[in-house]
Amino acid sequence: MVEFPVFPPGFVFGAATASYQIEGAAREDGRGPSIWDTYSHTPGRTDGGDTGDVACDHYHRYREDVALLRELGVDSYRFSIAWSRILPEGAGTVNPKGLDFYSRLVDELLEAGIEPAATLYHWDLPQALEDRGGWRIRETAERFGEYTAVVAEHLADRVPRWITLNEPWCSAFLGYSVGRHAPGAQEGRGALAAAHHLLVGHGLAMKALRAAGVREAGITLNLDRNVPAAPTDADRAAVVRADTQHNLVWTEPILAGRYPATEEETWGELITGQDFRREGDLDLISQPLDFLGINYYRPIVVADAPHREPDPALRVATDNRYAEGQYPDVRRTAMGWPVVPESFTDLLTALKDAYGDALPPVHITENGSAEHDTVEPDGAVRDADRVEYLRTHLAALRSAMDAGVDVRGYYVWSLLDNFEWALGYAKRFGIVRVDYDTLERTPKESYRWYQALIAAHRA
Repeated sequence: MVEFPVFPPGFVFGAATASYQIEGAAREDGRGPSIWDTYSHTPGRTDGGDTGDVACDHYHRYREDVALLRELGVDSYRFSIAWSRILPEGAGTVNPKGLDFYSRLVDELLEAGIEPAATLYHWDLPQALEDRGGWRIRETAERFGEYTAVVAEHLADRVPRWITLNEPWCSAFLGYSVGRHAPGAQEGRGALAAAHHLLVGHGLAMKALRAAGVREAGITLNLDRNVPAAPTDADRAAVVRADTQHNLVWTEPILAGRYPATEEETWGELITGQDFRREGDLDLISQPLDFLGINYYRPIVVADAPHREPDPALRVATDNRYAEGQYPDVRRTAMGWPVVPESFTDLLTALKDAYGDALPPVHITENGSAEHDTVEPDGAVRDADRVEYLRTHLAALRSAMDAGVDVRGYYVWSLLDNFEWALGYAKRFGIVRVDYDTLERTPKESYRWYQALIAAHRA
């Protein structure tokens, strides 16, 4: 008999996806271009020149995907809304066909007995707003609040759980400093301004969601468990800087209503000379959350290293390498990431220790792994490594709950193999395999395992 980690009654089991990664239909029904359309169509930006033009064609096959969710038995499905489907120019005229698509998706989920959980921003900023300055400027945060109000007016009656932003660290730093994500900028002050304006946008979106009367509203952060490559003062100091940039830049304003005490040490004159913060911003950003979403995949090993970026926006160990001195004997996923489930427990308990009662209930809004799946001659898809990853990380999550962390739900990443951003279609995170030539969906071994785990909690 298979043994599963055991979770309390009412615990939410879900699966997650994101709009640009699965929808396709990039030029249909009035959708405007996003920064990811521009980025992926720029030569050299993505692996193999892959784009999200078709992706998994979820826009046309959403009923098939909801049927997979229903068979899986999940309580909730986390999807994201493409801003440029709703407001092709980022503001102004609303596209009714975009709203209609998400309305049909929500109704299909509800008919299947699945609770919708909507993410308002999963990195796909309308290109028209980027052309005016993107997240570097406050106007984009204001437009985000307006977009949120439009969507909430149409869907708040049927969508109980809302997420303002997904992983703003990636939007700000990978997008505006490192340049590995759209819009591909390499800036210093611009990246820090983007981080702040994303937080302001979150605050404005929270106000709009409250005004619409939603049941639950929160934000999703990809917090990292940073560990030193070696027990040296230099590497420990690098961890402090990495914690500031990856974690505290978000958690301190959101959960504590303050900016990180270590921000000057981390960014120097880039932050001391900033002109993008305004009086009242912290009050806006630190509005109470109904939940905090956390995405977790692996620990980060941090080593002190000379700065190698063209601008000192990232005054941390920019290579964040997985040194041989750390985790030398653990398995690594297809991404090269070390599999260290106990670091998941450590991250959650450390967050609880840091913020105490200020930490709201937690939902794990993404967790999963890219693996080298095996397609058998009979068409079955074997992914035992992913099964083991999920089993051990759910057990680690249960350990964090036993230690006092209030976790209410878990969403596996991802329902489908999909467009993995700059990596194109080279990495597969799905528990359902997608044949990118035929778009046929095939549930994997991990799908059946997760299905059995959920069923065991219904017994």
